[in-house]
Amino acid sequence: MQHIRNIAIIAHVDHGKTTLVDCLLKQSGTFRANQVETSTERLMDSMDLEREKGITIRAKNAAFKYKDFHINIVDTPGHADFGGEVERIMNMIDGVLLVVDAAEGPQAQTRFVLRKALEAGAKPIVVINKIDRENANPKKVLDQVFELFISLNATDEQLDFPFIYCSAKAGYAKLDLADNSTTMEPLFDAIAKHIPPPRARAGDGFQVLVANLDYSDYLGRIAFGKIYEGKIKVGDPAICRHGNGKISRGKITMIYHFEGMKRIEIQEAHAGDIVGLTGFEEVFIAETICDGESRPALPYIPIDPPTIQMEFAVNDGPLAGKDGKLVTARHIWDRLQKEIRTNVALRVVQTSDPKVFAVSGRGEMQIAILVEQMRREGHEVLVSRPEVLWKKGPDGELLEPIEKLFVEIPSENLGSVMENLSFRKAQITNMNHVGAHVSVEALVPMRGLIGFETDLVNMTRGMGVMSHLFHEYGADRGEIAARKNGSLVSMDAGEATSYALNMIQERGRLMVEPGQEVYIGMIVGENARENDIPVNPVKEKRLTNMRSQGDGKGIQLAPPLKLSLERALEYIDVDEFVEATPKNLRLRKRILDENQRKRSEKSRVIKFVEN
Repeated sequence: MQHIRNIAIIAHVDHGKTTLVDCLLKQSGTFRANQVETSTERLMDSMDLEREKGITIRAKNAAFKYKDFHINIVDTPGHADFGGEVERIMNMIDGVLLVVDAAEGPQAQTRFVLRKALEAGAKPIVVINKIDRENANPKKVLDQVFELFISLNATDEQLDFPFIYCSAKAGYAKLDLADNSTTMEPLFDAIAKHIPPPRARAGDGFQVLVANLDYSDYLGRIAFGKIYEGKIKVGDPAICRHGNGKISRGKITMIYHFEGMKRIEIQEAHAGDIVGLTGFEEVFIAETICDGESRPALPYIPIDPPTIQMEFAVNDGPLAGKDGKLVTARHIWDRLQKEIRTNVALRVVQTSDPKVFAVSGRGEMQIAILVEQMRREGHEVLVSRPEVLWKKGPDGELLEPIEKLFVEIPSENLGSVMENLSFRKAQITNMNHVGAHVSVEALVPMRGLIGFETDLVNMTRGMGVMSHLFHEYGADRGEIAARKNGSLVSMDAGEATSYALNMIQERGRLMVEPGQEVYIGMIVGENARENDIPVNPVKEKRLTNMRSQGDGKGIQLAPPLKLSLERALEYIDVDEFVEATPKNLRLRKRILDENQRKRSEKSRVIKFVEN
């Protein structure tokens, strides 16, 4: 046990966690010289979407050997929407590498994950990464990290943290900026020296706290966690103590251990190691697996509840079933059930309508990733606008989730951004001018943040950076308008013609192009005004028997507005759906028929967190 080290790598999005894990795995000699992994970048990003977006979505385990130490390492997401992944691995590790960008310094998510690590009593090592960036200022960033520790009420012992400068991309680390170094050796030594051995006890029987889940079609649910006490052998009888106090019995059917990124089956494992166990189908995060009822449960740490909800519905439009193979309510329900087996920050419930399911999570990006995965697997689904989950206060008053927002923008855009924030009912708490940039801190209702990122990118021409964290449930801030512009809604079905689109584009921006299939109730563009207008995009030009050669040739259409999935979810109004199929993303009205739509006017619906 003295030779085991369990660490997590935590940081804000895009500060270089995954690249650092790559570097540690490669330099520790985990792979043979001719193995394909030695030339692969971002090894831990195993999902397609992680590679495409350049972000980590799931927390993943790996392990490597250094001298005679066995080091278990967990790579965590840096995006706030996947905070649930970070919370749950904290009870599996004894130390953290806090990675901070040498140019950007500690950001919002750094604060969130560091707070969770300090609460869990993990020993931090600060890694100042990207010191080879041209505008890097590692010394200043180190001071900012120290201030961050003080503001989080760190103990004197935690304030005396070791720090290392490194460039994960170039593959070197050093204790002092003046040192010459070509390897990660100083970081390996720091891990072995400063991270304590696991807090665990040898002895009879065993006790494991579940911190991560996976699923295998052959073995069922796999529970990952640290062995707090004793040793486990395959075939041992065991019980699982659930969060609600119930007990289920079973036996350990398989034990996994990590070597590099591979899971290796082993026959027995000892206190302090991180292992995967199978044998319990209903096990959940933060529950305890132990050898018998005489052993108590380990402390149960619940995960923060979801704050946002979207509806997933069966695609019932005229073009349903043309692209995807998995289109029924049963297909969608089965896929959502499969997702919540491993993704603990999501909740899925059935609604009064058998074709509609309510999916709640931490943020719209988390749910958009799920929709994107479903599209790629051949599902067709309708997704509604994100709705915030409210709470009732002690006196029955309405409370809504308030987020703490951090924005960094060029000074010249300050006016337009502040105006946008006031429109979203934000309350500015702090503002700092640094050179040509301004950093703004504000408390914003979560409803007001939906769609803000897109506005920020447009207003600052891509120079604005934002991040946000859950702050508290606060008083209702009143009505926030969802979108200023109305929609251009098709009143006919068929193929869009350039002649018709040319007339429609005078009303607003188009979202379709000539030749595209449209149907009644589909949104074909954005109106320049606030109301919705029915338009006919399939109208053809009537031709007389005496036509001149030039008619219809000089049509020039503006390029259509193409929305990504996340942008489309933010864009739609409360009475609209995004129709996501494997090949197409379309926007449509909830009620396709115009007359029925007029009868059921839009209204604000308030949904509550289920306790």
